[in-house]
Amino acid sequence: MSKRNPYYAGPVSDHFDGLRFFNPGQGSTDRGLRDILKWQLGGGRAKWPRSVAVTPTKPEPRIEGLAVTMVGHASVLIQVEGTNILVDPVWSERASPVGFAGPRRVTAPGIAFEDLPPIDLVLVTHNHYDHLDLATLRRIEATHAPLVVTPLGNDVVLRRAVAAERIVTLDWHGEHAAGDVRITCVPANHWSSRGLGDRRMALWGGFMVRTARRLVYNVGDTGFGDGRIFSEVKARHGAPDLAIIPIGAYAPRWFMKDQHVDPAEAVRIMEACGAACAVGVHWGTFQLTDEARDEPRLRLAEAVRASGHDAEAFVALEPGQCWSMAAG
Repeated sequence: MSKRNPYYAGPVSDHFDGLRFFNPGQGSTDRGLRDILKWQLGGGRAKWPRSVAVTPTKPEPRIEGLAVTMVGHASVLIQVEGTNILVDPVWSERASPVGFAGPRRVTAPGIAFEDLPPIDLVLVTHNHYDHLDLATLRRIEATHAPLVVTPLGNDVVLRRAVAAERIVTLDWHGEHAAGDVRITCVPANHWSSRGLGDRRMALWGGFMVRTARRLVYNVGDTGFGDGRIFSEVKARHGAPDLAIIPIGAYAPRWFMKDQHVDPAEAVRIMEACGAACAVGVHWGTFQLTDEARDEPRLRLAEAVRASGHDAEAFVALEPGQCWSMAAG
């Protein structure tokens, strides 16, 4: 009997072969048991602190400009022209399918859950446990009942746990208008899996968030590859006011380069998409890979300096920190 995709059934495309999604023209993200053992037994993992102090912030209920507040890892609150958007929200203690094992957070959320403003939209980039956290999504649904926008197939995972949720699924380049905000799903060089037998069966991606006066590019987890997808974002959508770019979970490079960028490549993404400014996420909360906790932040500052950009053009946000741009 042929294998069945439990998440999505649709026509073959340039990034879907009828069973699995893939990154066209890019390096393979698939890794076998031998590669995993080579990495895990290689002895290169830095020791992280057990906990890092965080000063949580309480955002304003609504703002007229643009602000991004770091919750932790890839979880951010985007407030833009009166709309509040959470990206990949994770308030759980672990990024794991179980509560007693798996990567544990070393930083408390930068916003206490009870201090969240009204949430209008949730964007979920893909189904890995450090991005799609069902326990958190249940809490958000019960408190805010937002619209959730996610790439193809992830709605099946969500509806199994949060039946009342309003969900829109998008293919790459698909768009959805939610009030005064238009969301577009864009390609990323990554993969998906919730278990052992579902690799690349649900789609992954980034998002363009467009309002009347602002354009924000949330890149999502990605390898750099040939860089084509980032220059195409600029060609299709224009240069964003802000790019939210991952900078961590990149070591060792032989294992991670096709799925996660390092800080120098993150700067190249900012340049390729033409972003006026960028903030670095996906670092410092869950130890997923070998690099030291502060290494992504330090290497980002070096890469920004080496590229000739102003130091404030691309900054790594700690939980509770906020980047903002005034209205107008």
